Amino acid sequence: MRGRGIQLLSQVLLQCYSLLQEKEVLHLVLFYESRLQDHHLVIPSVLQGLRALSMCEVLSPGLAVSVLKAIFQEVHVQSLMQLDRHTVYSIITNFMNTREEELKGLGANFTFGFIQVMDGEKDPRNLLVAFQIVHDLIAKDYALGPFVEELFEVTSCYFPVDFTPPPNDPHGIQREDLILSLRAVLASTPQFAEFLLPLLIEKLDSELQSAKLDSLQTLTACCAIYGQKELQEFLPSLWSSLRREVFQTASEKIETECLAALHALSACLSRSVLSSDSEDLLDSFLSSILQDCRHHLCEPDMKLVWPSAKLLQAAAGASLRTYHRITHSVLPLLLEQYTKHTQSSQRRTILEMLLGFMELQQKWGYVEEDESTLLSLQAPVCSVVFSALLDPSVQLQLVGIKALTVLGSLQGFLSSSDLELVVDHLIRLALHEEDSQSSEAAMEAAGTLAPTYPKVFSGRMVPRLEEELQSGRAGKGVVTGFGVKPFPSPLGSCQAVGLCYEREESYHNHHALQQRCLQALAAVSTHTSIMRETVPVLLQHLQKVQKGTEARNTQDVISVCQSLHRVALQCQQDAEGCWYFHQTVVPCLLAMAVQAAMPALPHSGVGSGGCACLLPLNSRLQQVPFLPPTAESTHTLPGKALLEEEVLAAMIPVISAATTHLSPELAAQSVSHVVPLFLDGEVSFLPQNSFPCSFQPFGDGECLEAQRCLVALLMAFVCSLPRDVAIPQQERLLRELLALSCSCNCPFTATTAAKSFAGLVNKHPAGQQLDEILQLAVSRMESSLVEGPCRMQALTLLLWVTKALVLRYHPLSSCLTDKLLGLLGDTELGPAAADGFSLLMAESPDVLHKGCHADVRIMFRQRFFTDNVPKLVQGFHGAGPDVKANYLKGLSHVLNHLPKPVLVTELPTLLSLLLEALSCSDHVVQLSTLSCLHPLLLEAPQIMSLHVDTLVTKFLNLTSSPTMAVRIAALRCAHALTSLPTTVLLPYKGRVIRALAKPLDDKKRLVRKEAVAARGEWFLLGSPGR
Repeated sequence: MRGRGIQLLSQVLLQCYSLLQEKEVLHLVLFYESRLQDHHLVIPSVLQGLRALSMCEVLSPGLAVSVLKAIFQEVHVQSLMQLDRHTVYSIITNFMNTREEELKGLGANFTFGFIQVMDGEKDPRNLLVAFQIVHDLIAKDYALGPFVEELFEVTSCYFPVDFTPPPNDPHGIQREDLILSLRAVLASTPQFAEFLLPLLIEKLDSELQSAKLDSLQTLTACCAIYGQKELQEFLPSLWSSLRREVFQTASEKIETECLAALHALSACLSRSVLSSDSEDLLDSFLSSILQDCRHHLCEPDMKLVWPSAKLLQAAAGASLRTYHRITHSVLPLLLEQYTKHTQSSQRRTILEMLLGFMELQQKWGYVEEDESTLLSLQAPVCSVVFSALLDPSVQLQLVGIKALTVLGSLQGFLSSSDLELVVDHLIRLALHEEDSQSSEAAMEAAGTLAPTYPKVFSGRMVPRLEEELQSGRAGKGVVTGFGVKPFPSPLGSCQAVGLCYEREESYHNHHALQQRCLQALAAVSTHTSIMRETVPVLLQHLQKVQKGTEARNTQDVISVCQSLHRVALQCQQDAEGCWYFHQTVVPCLLAMAVQAAMPALPHSGVGSGGCACLLPLNSRLQQVPFLPPTAESTHTLPGKALLEEEVLAAMIPVISAATTHLSPELAAQSVSHVVPLFLDGEVSFLPQNSFPCSFQPFGDGECLEAQRCLVALLMAFVCSLPRDVAIPQQERLLRELLALSCSCNCPFTATTAAKSFAGLVNKHPAGQQLDEILQLAVSRMESSLVEGPCRMQALTLLLWVTKALVLRYHPLSSCLTDKLLGLLGDTELGPAAADGFSLLMAESPDVLHKGCHADVRIMFRQRFFTDNVPKLVQGFHGAGPDVKANYLKGLSHVLNHLPKPVLVTELPTLLSLLLEALSCSDHVVQLSTLSCLHPLLLEAPQIMSLHVDTLVTKFLNLTSSPTMAVRIAALRCAHALTSLPTTVLLPYKGRVIRALAKPLDDKKRLVRKEAVAARGEWFLLGSPGR
């Protein structure tokens, strides 16, 4: 009865403790203290009451001490149940938070009392609280007295933590939580050092990997608060253990933690203030490191060279003092060894080690020359790096380029003559080095160094690149004109073939040089002043290239556009550079495109780039088998390369990247020129704006077909504007785009017009104007979809408008999606409508994505899935056999783009349809379904194992598909099957291994590669240790 009465009282107090008066609290505390001497069955209820009273704000002074003394004296805590022990820890925590000064008045008695309470605790829930109490004892400077070792022992007995949480643990306590909590205790005071460091050394010498990792991480944490006094006695043993682990371990994690611990030790010793009569422990510690590691650097082919270098670099990176001490001894040795060894592989190893120490110099920034070993060795270091750049070994060149980049980043290291030599080396490597890796690395290095030395690169590199670009064009002319020289005698077929190959090879060499010049110009444009030099060069080259008549000019124009795109991306974060690029490049591209779209003037001859005397030779060359077509065999009209679809596609990202990061004010200034250009033919803002006729891209007539295709450039501009930029004549523009997208016979133009319309609709503010234009669009689409020659254009518009509305959760999106679902039953448009579901779910590269400020709501894919997949399933079951594949294709596309966690939850209801989709003859459906199933095999093996017989059969059948991509995807799925439970797969092991023997002889290397990987896993299925 007493127990039940106290339990009721405690439950009431837990609900109303904040309402108690000070005298009431006093009487209750005295009552509960007396009850601590009662029968042990009453104690849990008493502790609950004391926990409620410990939270009272009106607790009288001295009562907290009285309660804790009573608990320490009367209660054997570890004999209580887990919940009751947790209650005791909660009482102590509450008093420490609110009655700190009173508890400190107990002195070391409080610490001793808590040690008795905690001693023997095993429950992880209680340990987390207990560890926090110990940490607070130390951090809040409670008196530990003579109980430092006892406090250490009562906590260190859990080190290293060995805890595996039970499955489905509702408390969610992980091993890592206990490790971090205990580490915070052990690394909280230097007073533990004499006990902790021997323990860490002992665990480091054990065979248990987890104990080693925990010990190393704890040592690193301790070094943050230790000094020389705490470490002095244990430094030799610590260094010995760290060296052994780095030299001998096969674990990358342990090596990484050893290096971090050595770095922390060196930093700790560097922080200690030396007295006049104390020993310099840092110097002796570094001497030991150098003594044990330095001589290994002389053996670049041996096993210990890299472990030694890593140890030295870890110590050198701890402080400026350690850096000077180690580099003073190591750098001259490495330079000597580089000169001594002549093999490229050895030199690469030595230079990589040297590079590691150079990178450490970056950490400390500029230092006086008399203090820096690297600065004092400037001449030999530069000589070594420059020699590496001249070495025929590509790998050594790559390391040399990295070293050059690091040296260039060190303030004051390179002289003006060295900088000129650096630029010359980078130009040579970028343009003339045969290996593409070295060329790309040199361009990357130029881009990294250019912002540091803009004058050097703009004054030396850009003119050289421009010169090479012009010489490439001149060389190309020589090659093209080779055939006009008179031949002394008729050429035989062998001579003709040799002439053609020589000409093709010479052209390709010049073309490759030209490509690299363009790439280098883009790569170096990482500073505004340099970009102001390179952009005119690129535009001038584009103007000259696009005037040619050769089919190859198309690729040349694309290359220039790709370089301009890279420049645009690099300058986006610089407002000044971004605006310069925009106002320079966009009008120029538009002017060239408008000029190209003007009606061609009458002309005669083969073409401006060809010659009549070449025709007999060309006609003979065409009879030689396996010859690539020559430049003169196919050509475009002069200046019309910009109208090619692939060229326009390359110009789109240039204009888009130049527009997305404009400020609203500058964007408004630009849109006031560009939109009138397309609506009214206003060309006054374009450079060289004298055109033979007006620009009317939305006009009628076949002669304006070329002008209409430039709507792609309008799309790139208007769809990349910030949402808050007002577009002039927007309603008129929308109507023109709508009409063009539904009536144009050119698929490219119709699609870009539809994308432009959709991009504007997505950003259009909600209201009556938007409703009216959408209603007009729906009417046009419905009438065009019923019958007529423009059904496909109407479907394209429907897809893009639906996507625009789905992204912004517009109410009309469900209506348009239903129309799209209805088209899946159309025998003519059904396959295209099914592919459209991929468009709705996938990220669009040029419009309707967040990068171009589109209105994209979160989880739109999940919402689309929830609203429409049931309709797809229902439509599939009710569809005729000739259109069922359309529903499967649409479903597969939706599921393939759905976040995998969502897909896993819906898998049981949809898996049967996915398996049926694998039997569809459409390879697009097969590929999409396989891509959807592959991650599910890895993430939901239990569900997938229920259908293992069907999966094995389908995957093996598809490994013989005529489509290479399907064969590869099927083999990957067959490989992923091995993640299912072994007992489920073993009956199929022999069958699968026999079936996978055939793809091993596939004619495609990528298929054979996947077959080898899949068959190997099936061979190992059921083996011991798997």
